Amino acid sequence: MTKFATLTAVIGLSATSALAGGYVAPVVEPEPIIVEEEPASSNAGLVVPALLLLGVVAAVAADDDDS
Repeated sequence: MTKFATLTAVIGLSATSALAGGYVAPVVEPEPIIVEEEPASSNAGLVVPALLLLGVVAAVAADDDDS
């Protein structure tokens, strides 16, 4: 009877580790791609020359040449 109890205990202890489960691949969820959009702004490439041209026109118009 003790041999049977010992055999049962050994089989029981070894069976729990053998039936613990198999390899399960980890699930990796992809991170969402965030695209940052730049806010619409005025084009400084056109504003600065336009202001300079306006200044030159104002300076020529204000020039009093009474010769």
